[in-house]
Amino acid sequence: MGSSPLPRWGAVLGFALGGFFDGILLHQILQWHHLLSLVPGMDNLRLQVLWDGYFHALMYGLAVLALVGLWRAHRRGARTAGAALAAALLIGFGLWHLVDSVLSHWLLGIHRIRVDSPDPLFWDLVWFFGFGVAPLLLAGWLLRGNGEGGRMAGRLALVALTFGTLGAAAWSLRPPGDQPFSTVVFRPGLAPAQVAQALARHEARLVWADPAMGVVVVEAPPGRALRLYAEGAWLVGGAGLPAGCLGWSRV
Repeated sequence: MGSSPLPRWGAVLGFALGGFFDGILLHQILQWHHLLSLVPGMDNLRLQVLWDGYFHALMYGLAVLALVGLWRAHRRGARTAGAALAAALLIGFGLWHLVDSVLSHWLLGIHRIRVDSPDPLFWDLVWFFGFGVAPLLLAGWLLRGNGEGGRMAGRLALVALTFGTLGAAAWSLRPPGDQPFSTVVFRPGLAPAQVAQALARHEARLVWADPAMGVVVVEAPPGRALRLYAEGAWLVGGAGLPAGCLGWSRV
């Protein structure tokens, strides 16, 4: 999109608009989810609405930053084609939905598009492709028609493919719904007594352990296994991190 800073700030504004679109439509109008709908201990509606407000405040901050950047760039004489600026807005809008899908839906699991759906992945994918991939493809088409898009369209397709692959990988790391156990790998140097105390503090029932208790399999209340990271755990199966594949173990 050339060397003008206008498209870059346009992309930031599009990113903020993507956040506003989701927050207003999904959190408030349709009420399909709140920002932290699936976070354990966050079932109080007033608390959920409060965090929705923090999220919107962040989007306001990004939008103001983008508008100031656009104004300053224009004052300095920066120019760009209207199609390039529209493409930048679409790129930011699409990137928001790719980032939100991969990070919030599949890696962190703090909410889904429709938390009450028996098939939440379906709605996640509808949003991912409809509001993430489609705007990027439209932006590539605009840039190509504007004479700026040969390589840019390819880059956008690569971005969409990369986020799609990350999303699929993140989904594959989730433990099956009927799996109550988590496999935990603790850092070297922790004594077995320290590991046992850490498990007791977080109500994690020991199911199996190696002799040194460096690797254990536990049954813990929802969300409690994550807290073992603060106790010296390096990997917690099913925690939405790269080691999540351990959660598929049925030792």
